[in-house]
Amino acid sequence: MASDSAIVTEGRIERAGRHGLPFLLVVTCFAAWGVAANMTDPLVQVFSRIFSMSTLQASLVQFAYYGAYFCLALPAAFITRRFSYKTGLLTGLGCAILGAVMFYPASLAMTYGTFLAALFLLAGGLSILETSANPFVIALGPEETATRRLNLAQAFNPVGTNIGVFLSAALILPHLDPATAEDRARMGQEALMAVQSAELQAVMLPYVGFAAVLALIWIVVALCPMPAAGESPAARDHELHAGLTFRRLAANRHYVFGVAAQFFNVGAQTCVWTFTIPYVIAAVGGTEAEAGWVLQASLGIFLVSRFAMTWAMGRARPAKLLAAMALCGAGLCVVAVLLPGWTGIAAVVLCSAALSLMFPTIYGIALEGLGEDAKFGSAGLVMAILGGALMPMAFGAVSDAAGPVAGFAVPGICFALVAGYGLFDLRAARHRENSSRSGTESSCPPRRR
Repeated sequence: MASDSAIVTEGRIERAGRHGLPFLLVVTCFAAWGVAANMTDPLVQVFSRIFSMSTLQASLVQFAYYGAYFCLALPAAFITRRFSYKTGLLTGLGCAILGAVMFYPASLAMTYGTFLAALFLLAGGLSILETSANPFVIALGPEETATRRLNLAQAFNPVGTNIGVFLSAALILPHLDPATAEDRARMGQEALMAVQSAELQAVMLPYVGFAAVLALIWIVVALCPMPAAGESPAARDHELHAGLTFRRLAANRHYVFGVAAQFFNVGAQTCVWTFTIPYVIAAVGGTEAEAGWVLQASLGIFLVSRFAMTWAMGRARPAKLLAAMALCGAGLCVVAVLLPGWTGIAAVVLCSAALSLMFPTIYGIALEGLGEDAKFGSAGLVMAILGGALMPMAFGAVSDAAGPVAGFAVPGICFALVAGYGLFDLRAARHRENSSRSGTESSCPPRRR
């Protein structure tokens, strides 16, 4: 027994050493798409001012960004299934680089549609990257620790989100001209174009710099040998029976409900972070640059909470934490709606703590036990990021009608639905335990009296 234990321990150490560098590179990718997502969130307010648009019109930023996630997730699953996780990572990084570089011609064209196209290409690449990276992390070790391992990798995503918000607050928001929509309407054509050109140049610079960073990551990933974790040559060479895979996934209620929960989780997250700046301005006044630092504080709390929740995963069932934090998030949104002001702002900031564990936890729970179907299952969960495209549109419609304070009812509803998935998983887990226990008891021989 001792020798068997020693062999198992040595095997785990060997796998950890072999997977260490690939894991670190994938963690870098987690941080990278965090930078892009949260550098993009303030663009709703930015483009609303630059192009004098309504909140609903400006919310097309998130529709383009998260809509690309929906469109490209399934092709990403075919890439990883047919080739490898590494191919998926490189393809995603390549598309994201092209999208970020496209911000330069967009700043010269000075049209809203060109920026939306650049965002779509950038986010499409990140969709492929994320669809490949999440199941790759799950495959880099035993299934029983997959959810916790994914939470650890995702813990570095808030590092990127904080960098993204900082870049936006430091390089984009301070360069917005304070002129209102009425002031801009009174400007001459040349004066207006000069103001817009300076503002759009400020938008462009951090994205082009981001493209350079992604190019460096692409080179390192291309040169680094990656383990074939969870991949067998036979599975890759075998004909893809996508229809059978989709039917199996559609029949799995645990997975389907997980996709729905991810839809509402990303919807809540996108609404909270996109509309923090308008909420602060409506609640206490100030400029976009000043309100941007409140968003920075939110992301700082998100970062600390993600690591804290990863620690808590070792001491509590993930679904229980998910349900508890989602209910807290719903309550905080109620406070934000009913008590606008600094109390409401504090509630909005604390929503980030509730959000901190949701994405990787839902991901890990939903993919549990899917085996080779996890590659396509991962695509479904990334496609659920469509919630980030649609829910801000709902928030924008409410905001245009009743103001950004009332709009926080939208993420509140999303949080409540995510809590429902956590409770569903707890109930399903109890049912499995009871069935296992009754099966064990029935298989035992009757006791002699």
